[in-house]
Order: sequence, then C-alpha cells, then structure tokens
Amino acid sequence: MTGPGTIAVLGLGEAGSTISRDLVGAGVTVRGYDPVATAPDGVVVTGSEAEACAGAGLVISLTTAHESEAALRAALPGVGPDALYADLNTAAPGLKQRLAQLALAAGVAFADVAIMAPVPGRGLRTPMLVSGAAASQVTEALNGAGGNAELLGGPAGAAATRKLVRSVFYKGLAAAVTEALRAGRAAGCEEWLRGNIAGELAATGPGTLDRLEEGSVVHAVRRADEMSAAAQLLAELGIPARVTEASLAWLTQLAQENAATPSAPMITVTSQSLSLTSDRDHPK
Repeated sequence: MTGPGTIAVLGLGEAGSTISRDLVGAGVTVRGYDPVATAPDGVVVTGSEAEACAGAGLVISLTTAHESEAALRAALPGVGPDALYADLNTAAPGLKQRLAQLALAAGVAFADVAIMAPVPGRGLRTPMLVSGAAASQVTEALNGAGGNAELLGGPAGAAATRKLVRSVFYKGLAAAVTEALRAGRAAGCEEWLRGNIAGELAATGPGTLDRLEEGSVVHAVRRADEMSAAAQLLAELGIPARVTEASLAWLTQLAQENAATPSAPMITVTSQSLSLTSDRDHPK
C-alpha cells in the first residue's frame, strides 16, 4: 500500500481511538469496529470485523491479547487478497506466531507490531517495531500514513519479544515504585521517599545499569538480608511485599550461583539466613 488509503482498525479503545483519529487527520479512510467502544468522529462505523476489513489495504488489530485470535478469525472473511494484517496487541511471542500461522493458512500477509511507548500524547507517531512475513510492507504502510514504525525483521514474535523483555524492567520498576510508596505511606514517610526516589532516578547515568547488575551479583548475600528485613517491615505495615519478595528470591539465587563458582567467596545459604565472608561486601 502506498500513501493514505483505507485502513481498518479493530478495537477502538484508548489506543485504537487515538490512532484512528490521527489516521483520519492524515486523510486516510478508516473503517472501525468495536462491539463496545464508540468510534471517534470521522471513522466509518461497521458491524463486524469482516465488514470493517472490506476494501482495506491495511488492517490494524488493537483489541487485547486474549481477544486477538478471535478478532483475526472473525476478520479473515473480509480481508482482501492483497491486504496486510498487523497485530499491534501486546502478547506473548507464541501467540503472535499462532496468529501468523492462521493468517498464512488463509493467504493473508501478517506482521507482528510492538508498540514501544504509551500511545496517549503520541498517537500514530508512537514508536513501533515490526517483524513477521509482511514486516517490510506493514512498516511502509504505517509510515506512509504518518506512523513511526521501524523494520525489525525476523519472524512474527520477534517484535513482541523485544517489547516484553523491556516490559520486565519498566513495568517491574513501576510495580517497585508502587510497593515502596505504599510502604512509605504506611510508615509515615511517603513524601520523603518520593523525593528520594525522584532524586535517584534523575541522577542515573551511563554507568547505572552496570552498577545495578554487578552490585546485585557481588553483594547478593548482604542485599538478600536487606530485602528479607524489608519484607518483614512490609508485613508489619500490612503492605503486600510482592516485589520485595521477588527481589529476595533473585538475590538468593545470585548468592547460590556465587557459591557454586570456584573463584567466588565462600557463601553459606540456609533457610533462615545467608552469610558471606568477604572483604568485598561493603555498603552501597
């Protein structure tokens, strides 16, 4: 597809509506379907996935991961022989591969598209990675309509993999912040903690990642003890210690891996405590 044409958008929630508005603003004819959400102004409302896909050169699926397969199956009867199908839902690589196989069996060109930043405020210009058999064509189609897609290449699921390994950090960080602030609130020091966290985040630099990773390995035992104490505090405060306990489990594993390495300091791991004899273990 070259230049603005007709694009079908399946799913008109927050992301689907925002992207649809941008497409309409770029002069694209947008045919939309959502059984619940209201279509934005300018979008041609249709009664089914297949109807939305009629005459579309590109189909964008923005339902949810658990609805993506049903949406594809329902859309296929209406997808033209030369149309492209792009699944933009955040889903596991295995699901993306299954969708690709379903599309291939129906003779439909498929691409796995990973949205790499929040859509609100960016819309169609949100950075995206594209993989799968039709990755090149879908990248061209999205960018031709005003998008911000980057061709990753590789099979369907490759883009999803990059998105999800990144999500481990970003969503994990958000969960850690949420847990810490709730603990701070219960302990009566939330505002101080907010300032402390904000200051630490603002001070990050090129060496921060290496320091976090290497420090966790070198000081695994001491940090495991620290997180064990933190978990006890959260229990006393009545705050679920989900992230804290997960951190403790990782640090315990790192300590055990250190103990299994011949050059590592001697580590004794028990169900009650972890102890390390080494002059390398120091604060911070």
